[in-house]
Amino acid sequence: MNGPMIITLSVLAVASVLFMSGKVRSDLVAIGVLMVLMLTDILSPAEALSGFSNSVVIMMIGLFVVGGGIFQTGLAKMASGKLLKLGGGSETRLLIMIMLVTSLIGGFVSNTGTVAVMLPIVVSLAYSAEINPGRLLMPLAFASSLGGMLTLIGTPPNLVIQETLINAGYERLSFFAFLPIGLVCLATGILAILFLRRYLPSNEEGRTGNQGGRSLRELAKQYRLTQNLYRIQVGADSSIRSKTLRELDIPARFEINIIEIRRKMSAKNQFFKTINQEIAGPGTVIEEEDILYVNGPFERASEFAETYGLVMLDQGVPEHRKRAEESQYATSDVGIAEVMLTPSSRLIGRLVKHSGFREKYRVNILGIQRKEQYLLHHLKEEKMRFGDALLVQGTWKDIALLAAEQTDVVVVGQPAEESRKLTMDHKAPIAAGIMLLMVILLVTEWIPAVASVMIAAVLMVVFGCVRNMEEAYKTVNWESIVLIGGMIPMSIAIEKTGAATLISDMLVHSLGSYGSLALLAGVYFTTSLLTLFISNTACAVLFAPIALSAAIQMGASPYPFLFAVSIGASMCFASPFSTPPNALVMSAGRYKFSHYVKVGLPLQLVIGLVMMAVLPLFFPF
Repeated sequence: MNGPMIITLSVLAVASVLFMSGKVRSDLVAIGVLMVLMLTDILSPAEALSGFSNSVVIMMIGLFVVGGGIFQTGLAKMASGKLLKLGGGSETRLLIMIMLVTSLIGGFVSNTGTVAVMLPIVVSLAYSAEINPGRLLMPLAFASSLGGMLTLIGTPPNLVIQETLINAGYERLSFFAFLPIGLVCLATGILAILFLRRYLPSNEEGRTGNQGGRSLRELAKQYRLTQNLYRIQVGADSSIRSKTLRELDIPARFEINIIEIRRKMSAKNQFFKTINQEIAGPGTVIEEEDILYVNGPFERASEFAETYGLVMLDQGVPEHRKRAEESQYATSDVGIAEVMLTPSSRLIGRLVKHSGFREKYRVNILGIQRKEQYLLHHLKEEKMRFGDALLVQGTWKDIALLAAEQTDVVVVGQPAEESRKLTMDHKAPIAAGIMLLMVILLVTEWIPAVASVMIAAVLMVVFGCVRNMEEAYKTVNWESIVLIGGMIPMSIAIEKTGAATLISDMLVHSLGSYGSLALLAGVYFTTSLLTLFISNTACAVLFAPIALSAAIQMGASPYPFLFAVSIGASMCFASPFSTPPNALVMSAGRYKFSHYVKVGLPLQLVIGLVMMAVLPLFFPF
């Protein structure tokens, strides 16, 4: 072995140990690898930094943004929620349906994001069906990885082996090249889980409590908001048209609050599906056909409607929407939060009407919790006391400003986090259209794959499926991006120094005499073992050039060997820390390490054995 090869293999060994230990962030390890290879002159600066301009890295950034749009518009949640209802109350039907739905979503967006969206839905379904969530959550995590094998963009290792093949001069893979193998993986996984589920938790061990403040739904329910929320529409003959809320002074005259105004975006859309949602402020001008969301006693709301010739929608004209509920108090722009008065608050002893909440913070007070009492009416004349909890509504931006004010009030919970949980449901059809366009472009290959993904990502931002560019950047898992960009040069170094040839020689000499199938098994199970300790992406980046070199030495087609690398790197179930989805469900499912060994290890082995049988059928040697 020459000096550069020894350095490269030493760096690889140290990096692998650090990846396995988990004590150093994986992206920091990747950057360290890159720097060592550059400082030792094994790679030139251009080669060392080439990973960050690699099409795989750019595609991954775009896919994260597209996935963010799918999640933020509620498209994934709506689709999965509707499909999962078909599962009914049977544990077997639910388990199969959960795995099918999760894998379908996982074929197009990141497995971590898929599990994050599906987890609360599955827990809710489990409790409704009186099933321990632990019976369903591990299959959910495993299905997200199985789904990654259905499409070219389903998981990073798929893109890694595509890049390896293209760089070696072989034909690129089509968008659905993985589909036959992926379907076999999925069918095997579902059947295996049906047998292995006996090892999953069977006894209910209690539910996890909500920490850090009540959720928006809980707040709305606790303060009985829906019992005091009415929709009133402005007609053509109404005398309040073209007037501002300041002029009308409705709270003083009728003791009700107009908390939101819904307005059509265009005359062409006769349904209230695509609407502007804005907090009703003093300067808001009332227009014809506006729908006013009014909070207060029914008698006063009716009196207000009668006085100005308005229509009570909940008793008359339909809005083509379901009746007002908790969600009307919180949208992607507007939210509710609970506020506590501090012991030294200057608001203690003041009347609500003199508190200046609306003028100073631009928020409405919807209710007051005083000990066990909930005060919802005639709030203007209420004197605020220490210990009161106030339910306020305003834009998320104004609630965030209120949260920064710690002198007089303290906002309970994390309103910024709650605002991110809310989805822009009216944008879901747009997100679906953009995703469909991306898939069509990827399948037809009219333009390069990286361009297709980036177009879809840009459209998600332009059409507001991702709230803004800042949110678009937040959807990207930068640790994964830096890890991929930093480790791609390692594969260059492995090839450049001859280390790939050396390792592949060892594999060929030790297993090649037993035939191509034995070598294929060696590549697959070595990759499968290593992926227990390092990320699937890093594993694929390291093994792809080795598998390619071994196949060429054997005079065999590289396709089955590279598919073995991708599948072996992705099918990792035997450890809770080997993939983010496995780790995500551990707490919610109340799993122990032994659960992953009893269920995940046999599943990983079974899929490996099945792949050894079917890979040569789909991709002959």
